[in-house]
Amino acid sequence: MAGSEQAPANINITDTTNSRDERELRLFLALDKQNQGFTTRREIFRNITHTGICLKDARLKESVKVLESYTDTDLISYAEFCQIIRPNISLIEQILQANLIIPEFSESRRAIEQIFETTKTIPDGEVARYIPQLARVSPEQYAVSLCTIDGQRFSLGDYQTDFCIQSCCKPINYCLALEENGEEGVHKHVGREPSGRGFNELTLNHEAKPHNPMLNAGAIMCCSLIKPEINIADRFDYVMGQWKALCGGTKVGFSNSVYLSERATADRNFALGYFMRENKAFPENTDLIATLEFYFQCCSIEVNTEQMSIVAATLANGGVCPITGRRIFKPKTVQNCLSLMSSCGMYDFSGEFAFTVGLPAKSGVSGVIMIVVPNVMGICTWSPRVDRQGNSVQGIAFCKKLVETFNFHNYDNLTGLSEKKDPRRNRLDAETDRVIAMIWAASKGDLTAIQRLVARGVDINGADYDGRTPLHLAASEGHAHIVQYLINYKAKTNLKDRWGNTALDDAIQNKHQEIVTLLNK
Repeated sequence: MAGSEQAPANINITDTTNSRDERELRLFLALDKQNQGFTTRREIFRNITHTGICLKDARLKESVKVLESYTDTDLISYAEFCQIIRPNISLIEQILQANLIIPEFSESRRAIEQIFETTKTIPDGEVARYIPQLARVSPEQYAVSLCTIDGQRFSLGDYQTDFCIQSCCKPINYCLALEENGEEGVHKHVGREPSGRGFNELTLNHEAKPHNPMLNAGAIMCCSLIKPEINIADRFDYVMGQWKALCGGTKVGFSNSVYLSERATADRNFALGYFMRENKAFPENTDLIATLEFYFQCCSIEVNTEQMSIVAATLANGGVCPITGRRIFKPKTVQNCLSLMSSCGMYDFSGEFAFTVGLPAKSGVSGVIMIVVPNVMGICTWSPRVDRQGNSVQGIAFCKKLVETFNFHNYDNLTGLSEKKDPRRNRLDAETDRVIAMIWAASKGDLTAIQRLVARGVDINGADYDGRTPLHLAASEGHAHIVQYLINYKAKTNLKDRWGNTALDDAIQNKHQEIVTLLNK
């Protein structure tokens, strides 16, 4: 087996001759921590999966295929390593440098697992019964999946169980209509305001248009705008193809029994269609029956939470699928879609959800909720038990716990320092920033800021690159009240900076006699 002999040890960065060599060597040394001159397949795979990237990820296809020719214990030399990673070096470099959107993925995963377990046993809600096929789904199922904009993924619970997307087809159909007709062309026929009414209520806005694309009337209208020039079978094939692309190229299903169930219980949707036609809301020459059939088909598409999380991540990524790198929607299309998901995506609970959770989301009566954390990740929860508004009880509870734990709420950035986790930040970087904030506050004499930082557990003896602590800066700048406060909190007075000076030395040098007296006590 190639790679079974140990390569020369003690490789050094200075051995490289060009920038590519240096780049590759740095990656190799990240795996060869003992500088033995080799690594193993086990070590490479461990580093990949630890970050949340799956070995089956298409972006690693070539490298993983070569690695599969090695055993876990075969030794891989530097030269072999370079040949292995070059086809996929960009992603592998991101992985080994912890340069993904969630740098400490395992820590975030543990927090989400805890939220999942906390919400798993909630018994409230009932399976939707107005569609007979949905009423037969086991209510005990629960799944959560997430996918970041860099393709980091993990899933919990019944994540491989397929379910019908129901109203989660609405934001995607709206995007498809926008891509084809443009913003003006779509909103000539459908509004963009919350209605304050039920999702299937027989009502239009003051312009005789559906209030927004997230209501049944608006969703039916959007269906009339998607490829109306071709027959219904080809229209549906087109939509299925778009869903497959949104799901990272994975196979998307269709439930014919749910479709038939939808059609057999669709009196209200037919009424909405005829009501809109009476008010001349549809484009000219719209085939109403074909449009309604098309809408029922879209509601009956089947995916699992893994797939739906990739769809949500595509929206979070501005329309680019993080698994394939393919652009599905224009950024402006996604912006419009997320705006409406934020204001209208959760049925009659939309306002409360925007207030408490503060994230774009769309729910369906099958128990699915698709949540978008813009520029970070997409999440999908699925639990068939829904509340009176048609939203998954466990899914809503999960979302609330999520924003209690992480600073994902749209307005968390207004609250300054927070105890919430920011998974986008490396823990060491965050701790360093807090120490620097403490030092800066000491230099400015800002006691209130220091008190807040101390309350959050920031080390009062933390130092900057030059070894200067908050006490050094307070003593240098003559802030006696800060020095007194730090001494009271047992700040170490004998710490030296890189030039060998203590806080007392700084006070003497800057002629701050009051501080000299305090430090000499």
